[in-house]
Amino acid sequence: MKPRGMPRKHIRRCRFCSDLQLEIDWKNVALLRHFVTERFKLNSARQSRVCAWHQRKVKEAVKRARKMALIPYTVSKKLPPDVLFG
Repeated sequence: MKPRGMPRKHIRRCRFCSDLQLEIDWKNVALLRHFVTERFKLNSARQSRVCAWHQRKVKEAVKRARKMALIPYTVSKKLPPDVLFG
């Protein structure tokens, strides 16, 4: 049993598990930009704070958005990344 003065460990919750109305969709670029870096690499599940099941869904959605040219594969030397995401 823990002593009374010990703080409890903070449990991180997946944003998709806690909010059931939020859906992962490859057409929702505004949502997907939270899961890629400024160089358009995928963030890890630990950095993006999602569970493993939803991380796989995010990965598939980012790949589909890249294939449909909604998200670039890499950073263009001509355009800065803030221009692409607005």
